Amino acid sequence: MFIQPWDAALDDAEWQSWIADGHDFGQLCVNGPPGRAPVVVPTHFTTDAGRLLIHLARPNPVWEAIEHDPNVTFTVVGDYAFIPGPWRAKPGSPPTDGVPTSYYAAVQFTCHARIVDEPEAKAQLLRRQMAHFQPDGDHAPIDVHQPPYGRMLSGIRGLELDVVDVRAKFKYDDHKPVEHRGAVAAHLVERGQGLDAPAARRQSSRLDRVGPWKP
Repeated sequence: MFIQPWDAALDDAEWQSWIADGHDFGQLCVNGPPGRAPVVVPTHFTTDAGRLLIHLARPNPVWEAIEHDPNVTFTVVGDYAFIPGPWRAKPGSPPTDGVPTSYYAAVQFTCHARIVDEPEAKAQLLRRQMAHFQPDGDHAPIDVHQPPYGRMLSGIRGLELDVVDVRAKFKYDDHKPVEHRGAVAAHLVERGQGLDAPAARRQSSRLDRVGPWKP
């Protein structure tokens, strides 16, 4: 992922709070065995003390790829929007001279994957995930000796992804003048399609922190 200086995360807290704010679905990318394409798996995940926790069905083809190469990338993308050319035209120039772009937030984790197969270890991984996704505890006990989870554990495998490196990108035209960025955020709110609203909030948040861009 190419990151211009003005697109970089302002600090670790920015990408960490973005992930914590409901961005818990991404894609696990694993090198395939020689002669095969990489394996890419969309999935929910949770974070846990420098690790990402995942579970997937045992028949998933990703396991063979991980056993071949446990060095993986997990990527999360959100708050994206297409920005049409007229919104980016320079003052005094024809609107059609504006060049369109994409706004988005992306966090890529480089990780070392460890497969979890022992039943109690898988149950513990699921408990951690459920504490995140169903914090009210409105589910049956996740116990290796009790239904429904006990009999289902054999059908899944767990993954602990030890995070080696993190690269974060927040692409919102931060190198453009303050007035330009404010106007685009207003256009996003007015258009109100797809992820326009969160993209506008992200741009406004960075505008408040960055102000005029200084190399």
